[in-house]
Amino acid sequence: MRQRTYTLRLPNAREAAARLWGSMGRFALAPASARPLAALRIGLASVLLIQAALIAPIASELYSRSGIVQGQLLDGSGAIGFPRIGHLVNAFSRFGVGESSVIAGVGALYVLSLAGLLLGWRTRFSAACAWFVHFTLMMTAERTNYGADQFANIFLFYLIFMPSGAALSLDRVFGRAPPEPSVTARLALRVVQLHLCLVYLSSGVEKALGSAWWDGDAIWRSLMLPEYRRFDFSWLAHHAWIAVAAGWMVLLVEIGYPFFIWPRRTRRLWVAATVGLHVGIAVFMRLDIFGAIMSVFTIAAFGVKADPRQARAPSAVGALHRRTGSVHDVIGSSER
Repeated sequence: MRQRTYTLRLPNAREAAARLWGSMGRFALAPASARPLAALRIGLASVLLIQAALIAPIASELYSRSGIVQGQLLDGSGAIGFPRIGHLVNAFSRFGVGESSVIAGVGALYVLSLAGLLLGWRTRFSAACAWFVHFTLMMTAERTNYGADQFANIFLFYLIFMPSGAALSLDRVFGRAPPEPSVTARLALRVVQLHLCLVYLSSGVEKALGSAWWDGDAIWRSLMLPEYRRFDFSWLAHHAWIAVAAGWMVLLVEIGYPFFIWPRRTRRLWVAATVGLHVGIAVFMRLDIFGAIMSVFTIAAFGVKADPRQARAPSAVGALHRRTGSVHDVIGSSER
């Protein structure tokens, strides 16, 4: 009786490399819809327009040489060589234009560029204008910047190069938008997604290296410091376990972000958890703009489908009607 022998065939290095390269290519370069990028564009522009409306009444206090930081202190603060409103004031003073008029003009240009970005009109040009004016405002009042301003400026810069106007835009209506789905849209979306994963992972790991987020002290301070305090949470002193649990949840959401936001089974849960985290920051710490911007980023990057819309499959009833119709046509033609 012949004895059968079995051999286990392992893929060679070339096949494994080819499969890995193909997977990486599909991950980064498979054509995708621009809808997530459009959601990012619309959401970010909307939040920044709201922020501009909130800042408008105190613009002179922030950006004028007679404001909170006065004269040469305002001009000399921050990094040297970056654009500031003071540079424009000096340039336009030769033509008799005052500082208040320059600040108003910069504000108007900022609002118009954000409106153009929101509507998708000359999208990349609007993004470039919004980014440059936003950067100028940041450099002028650098001491007032915080996370929301920095993230907004980074993603405005991204929008200069991303095809966010290929969907839900006036550019699309007037035929100026690039076609979709496209490889560029997929690559741009991956940049945003990987950036967010790195941000949340690094933030969570940095928090986990200390003890404040493990023992609830960070939650206590965030809720009780005068600059953040919106409600009275002094009762937490008698229920310390709530602050401890909240700190652990923050660590779980941030460190787990790059691991649970990608799988389809956990993606919606983690999008909801991340948005809930930032809604909590906005409600309880008075960081409304920061919470809104970060929520927009996660919803746009992982909550909006990027897969190209497929043509609807024919229903069984429709297929039956077409088949019976073709049969009737054949019978009728044979009778004729």
